[in-house]
Amino acid sequence: MSKYTTGEIAKLCGVSVRTVQYYDSRNILVPSELSEGGRRLYSEDDLKRMRIVCFLREAGIPINSIGSLLAEEHPEKVISILLDQQEQTLLEELEQQRKKLGIVETIKRELKEVKNFSVESIGDIAYTMKNKDKLRKMRLGMVLTGIPVTALQWVSIVLWITHGLWWLFAIWACVAVPWGIVVSIHYFKRVAYICPECHEVFKPKLKETFFAYHTPKMRRLTCPKCGHKGLCVEVYAEKEGAK
Repeated sequence: MSKYTTGEIAKLCGVSVRTVQYYDSRNILVPSELSEGGRRLYSEDDLKRMRIVCFLREAGIPINSIGSLLAEEHPEKVISILLDQQEQTLLEELEQQRKKLGIVETIKRELKEVKNFSVESIGDIAYTMKNKDKLRKMRLGMVLTGIPVTALQWVSIVLWITHGLWWLFAIWACVAVPWGIVVSIHYFKRVAYICPECHEVFKPKLKETFFAYHTPKMRRLTCPKCGHKGLCVEVYAEKEGAK
């Protein structure tokens, strides 16, 4: 049966001699025998054990856990459980890293749209990103509630033209106007705007907001802090009515 020195087993397993010596000191890989000169000698079984240890370490299993499970009568059962746990841990870490990567990519994309970059610009982007999902969900909810109203509008127009049923259009108007008012009030109470000049997050008056020129992401408003009048970035307000 082959015998391996510390240096040989280290080379076969792709680790350093100090690693093998460390595992020996922890009683994880004890040599099968000592030569007449006192050199540590490892058997084929020791080599297999060392490869298992290295495999588990590469999988991220703590060295303390490896030493304990190899001392068990049936370590393969414990190893299976540990690997399942480690897999879940690594998947969670991977998801966290993906989220961080998404944040970095979003910041880089948003910065390309900032004309005058500053530290405050990063703060604006962070605020926008923090509440981006809430704003998206609110807008989606408005669209979904508006689908029946829009469908009723087109049906009433078609029936008015084809069958002269004008009263159906009147019913739609009675529904659409209150719906539009309620939805608008609900929406504007839950959004705020970031001034591009002083970076103040503010809530304008409802009348100004309703009639202001706007794009899907911005609205032309007057900042109450610095007086700047121009396009301000729309964000979800963290607290309703807060300035």
